[in-house]
Parts: sequence; structure tokens; C-alpha cells
Amino acid sequence: MTGPWRGPVLVTGTDTDVGKTVVTAAIAAAAQAAGLRVAVVKPAQTGTAGGEPGDVDAVNRLAAPLTGRTLASFPDPLAPLAAARVAQLEPLELDTAVDAVREEADKHDLVLVEGAGGLLVPMGLWPEGKPWTVADLAVALGCPAVVVTRAGLGTLNHTALTLEALERRAVPAGVVVGAWPAAPELVHWANLTDLVPNLLGALPAGTGAMDPGVFRRSASGWLTPALYGVLDDWRAWAEEIS
Repeated sequence: MTGPWRGPVLVTGTDTDVGKTVVTAAIAAAAQAAGLRVAVVKPAQTGTAGGEPGDVDAVNRLAAPLTGRTLASFPDPLAPLAAARVAQLEPLELDTAVDAVREEADKHDLVLVEGAGGLLVPMGLWPEGKPWTVADLAVALGCPAVVVTRAGLGTLNHTALTLEALERRAVPAGVVVGAWPAAPELVHWANLTDLVPNLLGALPAGTGAMDPGVFRRSASGWLTPALYGVLDDWRAWAEEIS
């Protein structure tokens, strides 16, 4: 895609706990600073039994998007379909998720759809009983995807597999490093070199704990113009960060 991304955009990851939520918040903050109306939709939130804040709550705290919605919540910290089954609750239907995102797209310039875990995690069931994934949601919406990945060892394989799965589905995609270490080692620099052709951003480790005001003022510096940031020279960024 050329130019800043608009409409629905999927935020997925190579795994769980790679930084999808804080990347979602950073994109939301940068886009709102650029004057866009932003909504964040979380199709399914799991692990809610303890009453802890969910991912949309975290995004709201850091970026305060115009709209934040969670479509389905399940108590156990499992993949959404498994969490629904264990709790004996109805799983989320794909059409419900699609309709909700399109509803927000009619009222906002950018709708960030944060997945759960990785790209092919089972989210719910098709009417015929087959599981659907956030990859299916991206296809149904006809939207691009931001793939959040780790900086360290193993990330090249995981990222390549995720990008290949998206490419096979004709889903345009780019990559954001969810947590760039404060003291990067050789492996991190080597991985960055290989990721740069697909890279749309890199967030410093610990950004989720920032003061929200500082986070919002800083977010555009972590992202490229496709995601409403100002980062346009990775060599200069690497020299500054090191």
C-alpha cells in the first residue's frame, strides 16, 4: 500500500505477548495527532476472570482513541475459541466482528482491530463448525495488517511465516518491532537489518509503562509515515538509538 493506511487495519502478531496492545496504542496516538478519528476494536478478550483491565483499557489509557470496543470477553486466559468452550459460552461469530468493524469504519478514519495471539489463533466458529481466525477477518474486511514481532532470536522465522500466510491471502502487511531493547546486542541489529524492507516501526521496550502524555507525544517518532509517524531513515534512527 502507498500513503498512510486508513479504514480498518488489523494489528496481529507473531505470537502472544509481543506488544500488540502497545503498538495499537502508538498507532492510535500518532493517527490522532495527525487529525484522524480513530476507533480501536478488540474482537475477543480472554483472561477476564480476575477483573483486570483488558487490552482496550490499556489502549484507552495510553492513547485515548475516540472509540474503544471489546466485542466478546471470556474468563480463561486461552485462545478465544478455547476460552468460549471452557466457559460454555457462545463463541464470537465472524459476521458479528465484521459488522462491528464496518460500523466503526463508517464513523472513523482509522479502525485498529487488535487480534489475539498470532495470526491463525482460533477466534470462533463458522456456521459449518470450522474455526475462523483473524486472518479470515482481514480477508473479510479487505484490510491490511500490521505484524508485531520481537527483536530477538527466532523472530525472522516467525515473522516470515506470518507474512507468508498473509501474502497467500492477498493481505498487504508491514512489520513493527514491539519492544526494541535498551541495550541491543548483535542479534538485534542483525535482525533489524533483515526486517527493514518490511518495517513500519519499532517501539522502545517499556513504552507501555510511560506517562500517557509522554507516550502520545512520542508515538510518531516510533512509526513510519504509513502509520502516521515521522520515522523515515532507519540508519539515522539506529545511530540515534545506539
